Amino acid sequence: MQSVQDIYAARVAEGRIKEDPAQRAALPELERIRVALAEPAKKGLFRKPPPPPKGLYIWGGVGRGKSMLMDLFVETLIVPARRVHFHAFMQEIQAEIHRLRSGGVEDPVRPVARAVSDSIKLLAFDEMQITDIADAMLVGRLFEQLFDAGCVVVTTSNRVPDDLYKDGLNRQLFLPFIALLKDRMVVHELASDRDHRQDRLAGAQVYFSPADAKARGEIERLWVELTHGDHEELVLHVKGRQVVLPRFHNGVARASFFDLCGRALGPADYLALAEAVRVLVIEDIPRLSRQNFNEARRFVTLIDALYEARVKVIASAAAEPEMLYVEGTGAFEFERTASRLREMQAADWGFD
Repeated sequence: MQSVQDIYAARVAEGRIKEDPAQRAALPELERIRVALAEPAKKGLFRKPPPPPKGLYIWGGVGRGKSMLMDLFVETLIVPARRVHFHAFMQEIQAEIHRLRSGGVEDPVRPVARAVSDSIKLLAFDEMQITDIADAMLVGRLFEQLFDAGCVVVTTSNRVPDDLYKDGLNRQLFLPFIALLKDRMVVHELASDRDHRQDRLAGAQVYFSPADAKARGEIERLWVELTHGDHEELVLHVKGRQVVLPRFHNGVARASFFDLCGRALGPADYLALAEAVRVLVIEDIPRLSRQNFNEARRFVTLIDALYEARVKVIASAAAEPEMLYVEGTGAFEFERTASRLREMQAADWGFD
């Protein structure tokens, strides 16, 4: 099996990725884990298995290549592993705990953790972030049991561990989890000055009108460039509602106007979406008027949330921003939205 360094070098030579010293500096830590997990189990009645290797917590700014390194690393593994967005994983865990509690299980965390550790040797998380108090109160017990069962965790994050759940409610109860992470994982900063995602979009057209076959083709090209065509569904749970992003990979999401504005969603939903993604592709924005006023109002709220969070937006629409909403109630207020859509097309917009 090739080392992580060998595969990285091969992809640089093929032109699939750009050489980055900060990325190279992270490779030995990933290789350390790969080699330890690849060691054959020693057989014998009284032979005790070796302790699992420490995991890895890679943090740094957006677009630095953290997720790409994670993908590359997971491809090298020969042990059962799961690569999943942290938010999606915690939603699954919360749903399973709720199911077991409803069935009368008093302490569902233990069987949930056991089910995870029995099926895999390594968990690879993308974008660890804790914003929900329910997750904050759960992760300590869950991860302690995963670690004790020998499960190795590798994760990426935009935050140093000490900044997780920063200013969160009852944060003092969360601090032992931070200590656990720092004890069971090597913390490595990916300190690159280069924003690779911004590089890929530099000078690229990101707003397409009209929303025709040509626009769909250009958006598909950008999507593949940013995600290599990989994706999964991401469902955000906000105050009992679901915000569904049909396609999501490494902080890049893709959805239609109807997915985002055709349902009764509000500011809290769009704020959660803006926090979860760094690039959002919105397809098939229609002309707006009194006939679809509710959808138009939601679209205004969505763009405000994306603008404040400096999310990069790629869009296809029936008309240029200034011509999307030209008459009817709300047309005057939409002028600010059109202006923001124009500003968000700038080459240096987003990824702050």
